[in-house]
Amino acid sequence: MDKIEKYRAAVKKVLQEHHEVEPINSNYESQLVFDDERGHYFLMTLGWNELKRTHGATIHIDLKGEKVWLQVDRTDFRIARQLREHGIPKEDIVLGFHAPYKRPDTGYAVA
Repeated sequence: MDKIEKYRAAVKKVLQEHHEVEPINSNYESQLVFDDERGHYFLMTLGWNELKRTHGATIHIDLKGEKVWLQVDRTDFRIARQLREHGIPKEDIVLGFHAPYKRPDTGYAVA
């Protein structure tokens, strides 16, 4: 298995683990979205909070080149750490939710 296939499998595994967790509120559901051709991976949350619609990415990860870009992490689970536990080294994970000038201080890849 080449590097990108390994990373793709790890990303899917992490998202699947979070998808299987029961939602806090029964008015919400989670959806997994995998786009292998373009390298986009999402865990979406949708539902209703009284009269307010909720719809958005809880976790968004992209594969760009040979890097894993963590674009959104709206969890308390430290997704970057979980990606490392699944075999992706820090130097191949970009914390895309941090501004480019902050990335050198994160200990992860800058781009």
